[in-house]
Amino acid sequence: MPMIRLTVPPGSLTEEGRGTVQRDLAAVLLRWEGAPDTAFFRAQAWSYLVELPEGAQTTGEDDAPRFLVEVTVPHGALSERRKSGLVEEATKTVLGAAGLSEEEALRVWVLVHEQADGTWGAAGSVIRYADLVALAKGQRADA
Repeated sequence: MPMIRLTVPPGSLTEEGRGTVQRDLAAVLLRWEGAPDTAFFRAQAWSYLVELPEGAQTTGEDDAPRFLVEVTVPHGALSERRKSGLVEEATKTVLGAAGLSEEEALRVWVLVHEQADGTWGAAGSVIRYADLVALAKGQRADA
């Protein structure tokens, strides 16, 4: 049950990037989480695009656009290797959606938030990581 939120300054994404970045980031997250590529798991990978109002983002140095990717996953869903791969691929995805080169990678920050087991609820019930693992195994077996 991953969630990903991309916060961007207004007008910082290309037209094509704005149209595809949410699903692209959701796919990146599911891949690094190791979830099966099924309609059910794709439907659970919520992706938000938050566009800031004009002038809402700056640094102490300049007004060049900066991008914040926040990923929320159940605790234990990502090993250190998977987190590293997720951060790298999410950064490249955002750079591509903004029409920026890899030399601009410091403009993209990726924060991984791990939700403690027993603190994530859906459909009126607490969802535990072990439940998701069992569901994923069942979906792989059905494929």
